[in-house]
Amino acid sequence: MKTVELEEAVALIPLGASVMIGGFMGVGTPERLIDELVRQGRRELTVIANDTAMPGRGIGKLVTAQLVRKAVVSHIGLNPETQEAMIRGDIDVDLVPQGTLIERIRAAGYGLGGILTPTGVGTEVEAGKRRIDVEGVDYLLETPLHADFALVQAFLSDYYGNLVYALTARNFNPVIAMAGRTVIVDAEHIVPVGMISPDHVVTPAPLVDYLVAHE
Repeated sequence: MKTVELEEAVALIPLGASVMIGGFMGVGTPERLIDELVRQGRRELTVIANDTAMPGRGIGKLVTAQLVRKAVVSHIGLNPETQEAMIRGDIDVDLVPQGTLIERIRAAGYGLGGILTPTGVGTEVEAGKRRIDVEGVDYLLETPLHADFALVQAFLSDYYGNLVYALTARNFNPVIAMAGRTVIVDAEHIVPVGMISPDHVVTPAPLVDYLVAHE
């Protein structure tokens, strides 16, 4: 794990990268990393997240700045700008049922070949997917979701990169930390090694590649 400045961390992300971003309606989203993505103009991004938040908040800032080429999300209902961009054809939106979305990400993190779910059987969601019978019940095979980068927001980190999350801000963050090929973390507080009890660590240090330094 390496501690880097904010600008240096975001400079690692090339144009056209796939990026998983933690958060749920903007709660638990790494806002400093989002703001720097906008400042550096990292375009043509594929964003994998629960949602696109709302204008002026979280991933919504990326949408407003027209940096998102594709969004793989469970809903866009809170962000009219995403809806308008989808209708215009500026953003390709892949809507995935929320439980399926997080399990596909988890499958990537755990090295699984996919998951079986009954969600979507007999609907438009089934198009192009394998249906598998297990003891008389039909399931869809959903493939793992990987990303080039995972952008994670934590409440606490030590200087090794062990992470603790605060309440509901935990949401998608620990799971995407498993599925991103390169994991960049912004923590609200960075503390000396030993200050975090091993029992409280949610994301262990070996998963973290870069920790953003505080100014």
